[in-house]
Amino acid sequence: MLSKDTNTRTTTRTPSKKTALFASFAAAGVLLLSACGGGDSDDGAAVSGSGSGSGSGSGSGSMNLALKTGTAEQNNAPEKTGDWANPPGKAASKPVQRKWVQLSASRAGDLDPVVVNGSGFTLYRFDKDTASPSKSTCNGACATTWPPVLVDRGSKIFVDGVNAPDVGVVKRDDGTRQVTIGGWPVYRFSKDLKPGDTNGQGVGGTWFGVQPDGQKSGAQGGGAEPTEAPGQDQDQDQDQPQAAPASSAILFDDANFSDNGPAQGVAGKDCQNVARPKVTSSLSASGSMKLWSSPDCKGTSKVINGDVADLSTIGFDNRIASVTFG
Repeated sequence: MLSKDTNTRTTTRTPSKKTALFASFAAAGVLLLSACGGGDSDDGAAVSGSGSGSGSGSGSGSMNLALKTGTAEQNNAPEKTGDWANPPGKAASKPVQRKWVQLSASRAGDLDPVVVNGSGFTLYRFDKDTASPSKSTCNGACATTWPPVLVDRGSKIFVDGVNAPDVGVVKRDDGTRQVTIGGWPVYRFSKDLKPGDTNGQGVGGTWFGVQPDGQKSGAQGGGAEPTEAPGQDQDQDQDQPQAAPASSAILFDDANFSDNGPAQGVAGKDCQNVARPKVTSSLSASGSMKLWSSPDCKGTSKVINGDVADLSTIGFDNRIASVTFG
């Protein structure tokens, strides 16, 4: 059972139909978060009221999660627990870090609304996952770059501007339990190092901040993902529209925005040498930029427009030594 306390908080948010629905659950005193789907004998996912998300659990057991309105602070959560104990960019590997999670409708960067956790870090969803049934496909190295939002049995989920019926839990391949919103498993991004960072937005054309109802935040056209332009040689495709100039980029050691070593950021104007040359296999950029095979923007060059998930597809794998912005 995912029980809900009866102590709702005073809020200045404009009431909506979904808020009224949530209030009706509060009046009842208990919110039943029943598991949907099948094929798993353990207690796994649970989604109630959203209709868009069901989990891969048969519901033979219970996570015994307490779903409470308001923030962790308003509910007197202990210090150095839950989201407050989880270091930036790292997975919640210790039980004390999975005591509670907070889901707050907020604003981060240009994303409004977007859900953040109890420490103010942006939460994301992945297009390669599914919401009906709920299923996470981000495992292994992917889960290091994109730490899943995890809870343990008996933990708490604090909802602040997120509708309770849209919240659920799904069992991951490694047996841990991941929080879902609107059926979508939610994650943090390892390169978001301070509250309000949105460095994961649009990465690979598949990662987006998650709205309080599970939809994509900041995506154009009502949630359609942006077109990812492939890398181009400067001397080719001159008639193809070019993205606005980038001013920063994140360089990953491995393809598909994963890194065995630390990812490196580069930013500024004009020519910039990278800290660790000739190790980059994918990159996330905010617009167009020019890649160079030698320091000081010399050697072979390539112009790219935005993210490149695999630099080998444009003949620039492990070759970047410097870049030109603007």
